[in-house]
Amino acid sequence: MIGAITLLFLGVPLMGNAFAQTPAAAPPAADTGDTAFMLISAALVLLMTPGLAFFYGGFVRSRNVLNTLMMSFVLMAIVGVTWILWGYSLSFAPGLPFIGGLQWLGLNGVGLEITDYLKGSNPPEVLSYAGTIPHQAFMIYQAMFAIITPALISGAIAERMSFRAYSLFVLLWSTFVYAPLAHMVWAKGGFLGLYGGLGALDFAGGTVVHISSGVSALVAAIVLGPRKTYPDRLSPPHNVPFILLGAALLWFGWFGFNAGSALSVASGTSGNLVTNVATTAFVATNAAAASAALMWLILEASLRGKPTAVGAATGAVAGLVGITPAAGFVTPLSAILIGLITAFVCFYAISFKHKLEIDDALDTYPVHGVGGTVGAILTAIFATTQVNGGGKDGVLRGNLGELGVELVAIAVAYAIAGVGTWIILKVIDATVGLRVKEEAELQGLDINEHGEEGYNSEFGDRPT
Repeated sequence: MIGAITLLFLGVPLMGNAFAQTPAAAPPAADTGDTAFMLISAALVLLMTPGLAFFYGGFVRSRNVLNTLMMSFVLMAIVGVTWILWGYSLSFAPGLPFIGGLQWLGLNGVGLEITDYLKGSNPPEVLSYAGTIPHQAFMIYQAMFAIITPALISGAIAERMSFRAYSLFVLLWSTFVYAPLAHMVWAKGGFLGLYGGLGALDFAGGTVVHISSGVSALVAAIVLGPRKTYPDRLSPPHNVPFILLGAALLWFGWFGFNAGSALSVASGTSGNLVTNVATTAFVATNAAAASAALMWLILEASLRGKPTAVGAATGAVAGLVGITPAAGFVTPLSAILIGLITAFVCFYAISFKHKLEIDDALDTYPVHGVGGTVGAILTAIFATTQVNGGGKDGVLRGNLGELGVELVAIAVAYAIAGVGTWIILKVIDATVGLRVKEEAELQGLDINEHGEEGYNSEFGDRPT
């Protein structure tokens, strides 16, 4: 499918030359510091995807480790192509309030310009997404978000979905679920966002990334059904060092995820105050992750007797999820509170999920769906223009209406992700099928789906 569409683009004089330079007056030059910052941030966000692969891979049984790793790695290939062909245009080109236009297909018109590429659309004062970096630098940074978001869903369907069905699912999901949400929240003229929309605050992806992937993960786990070994014959994580390594890479990469969403390292002003949103987001990210990990360890030690390495890793990730929508809008003390509250809620959400006996294999919804929801609500409470003049004040600063706006954004994200995922899965199930055969599931997806094993046979856990 991707190859056919690529040939279509190459055969039709649609693309033009994205790098073509007009012989007119020299265009404004990009800021080299901001450009370097954004390219490094994009690389950090990409690093999060293999980090997620190791984080998830450590949890599953050793006979499924390669399949779990591949469910993250394959996104770098699929979305790395589709984002250029159509994903970026549907997400960020000026269009309707709910979806972008088609004028940037194949990056037609997306070059090295730093401004005026949004000229002629509403609101008229917004001429670019980032006025100091090349348009393509913004595009590739957003590509990394589009890559990791559907990879998060794989944690809920681990050890039982065929790789063929999963690949088709993420292709469709990134097109029909992620792109509309990204446009509504972050694009010019989007229904929910700050560029002419309702004004929902989502600095780096609480609704677009975490709620969408978390809700989709829950729906996918229900539609796909539980593993054959669930809940009576589950195995503990096969490689806890993988989990810690993955969490560390996620924590490291998250600085690009959140601080990079400032789109500049320059300082600004808000009233009489000097602001630097990138620094604010960086500090808030670390504060929330640290406080959340600490809260998780305290809860484990108090309620279960021993703090665990898996708990520390899970708590840190929950804190990172919670701070994502708020990172560029809140103070460091607020970030600590967001981390503590998010970890507390996610901890009990996992326990509640087990009582419902929903086989969300790696707790994707309790961490990302619940964590993203809590983070979005807390953003509306703690946000302040004292740290970001381009944002809005929250409830604690007297803006009670922001909570209502945030709840609308949360509801829209739940609806689009839930309904869209259900439809996509039903279509795939009716065509190519969703699950591997029972024998293949019990034997392991590594050998059956990929023809290889993560470890030598004497170290495996495949039943004989």
